[in-house]
Amino acid sequence: MAEPRDPADAGTRSAAARRRRSGFWRGVREIAIVVLAALVISALVRTFLLQAFWVPSGSMEQTLIRGDRILVWKPGGDPGHGDVVVFRDPSDWLADPVPPEGLSGVLNKVGTFVGILPSSSGDDLVKRVIGVGGDTVACCSPDGRIVRNGEPIDEPYVYPGDPTDQVTFSVTVPDGRLFVMGDHRSDSADSRFHLDEDDGTVPVEDVVGVAKVIMWPIPRWATLPDYADEQTATGPGR
Repeated sequence: MAEPRDPADAGTRSAAARRRRSGFWRGVREIAIVVLAALVISALVRTFLLQAFWVPSGSMEQTLIRGDRILVWKPGGDPGHGDVVVFRDPSDWLADPVPPEGLSGVLNKVGTFVGILPSSSGDDLVKRVIGVGGDTVACCSPDGRIVRNGEPIDEPYVYPGDPTDQVTFSVTVPDGRLFVMGDHRSDSADSRFHLDEDDGTVPVEDVVGVAKVIMWPIPRWATLPDYADEQTATGPGR
């Protein structure tokens, strides 16, 4: 015959079970709050400070190579000579990207928005600033260099052995716009190839930010050098 249960023992077990359930849900709430806070902070950082981008092409070799992940700094004044900038496609320089579909597309958009995933450059481009508002930029000097405001400029970042004279031009950059080119000149559909669209210039307001760091892959981790002081042309700009 079974011993009668002590009501006090049953009450103790019930209270312990309630404490365990309460502790479990309290832990779930704390984790949810931490995750939500991290996502909010990440979204704020992405919106106002830094954003990661993926480099999909070789147009900026050897400074940036295909597959590099770069960090773009958003605050600050207008970009200057020699800056590497990420900007929104100004007038369909690229074919319309095909976004991922279904759940993959949703997760990609959410991850990109909060900064977990780097933005692909499907809607954005990465190039180097060659001319700013007021500059006259031309190609080329007798020795094949870009001429800015009447003076050839030094461009140590250009892909070795790659000439710049695929297109001859002379453009005066309007205020509030930029003339941009890729470092791998023969593999870059940049301002030179869109001269019939605002002389190939890009609105400063379309610039997402200035690239500062290669953050991935690890063997390529580096800060991007500032070439502004090495360029010898005079005139408007930084």
